[in-house]
Amino acid sequence: MSGLNQVRLAVIGVLENAGVKAVPAFEGKAKRYHGAVAAVDVGAVSGKPAALGSYLGQVYDEEIGTVRELYGCQLDVTLTVDVWAEAAADCETACEKAADALLTGKLPIGLRLQEQSWEAITWDRNNQMFLRKGKVSGKGYFTASLDEESAQLTDFNLKGVLM
Repeated sequence: MSGLNQVRLAVIGVLENAGVKAVPAFEGKAKRYHGAVAAVDVGAVSGKPAALGSYLGQVYDEEIGTVRELYGCQLDVTLTVDVWAEAAADCETACEKAADALLTGKLPIGLRLQEQSWEAITWDRNNQMFLRKGKVSGKGYFTASLDEESAQLTDFNLKGVLM
């Protein structure tokens, strides 16, 4: 699973736990949902190594019984959270729940959301639904292993996400 997909799925999980129906943006044909739904996507990303040369140290891998080297990176992430509903009141309620959940929800320890911004509710004529667009930004911390054969970093995992 790609690191950015892990971020998106973590946010979807927090929204779902708060009672807001949430789906990945662009997951196929547009659907109608009963009540409100939040479409979540990764909007922008920039990154840097988490340490000198991305090297964090060594860890013992219990699965294979050896020591492996651990690398890391830090990404600045901006997510889009667009809340859709057939009624403006449903859109507003879902947005309030989403905003609260993103402040207080149980995100993985490697994801720190720091800022939210929400536009006013508008009527989307094409979809015949109310829409409130949101952006959430923060930092994601990832760890990776080094592929011995290719010497490339692999398996970037959001810190705190069990794979």
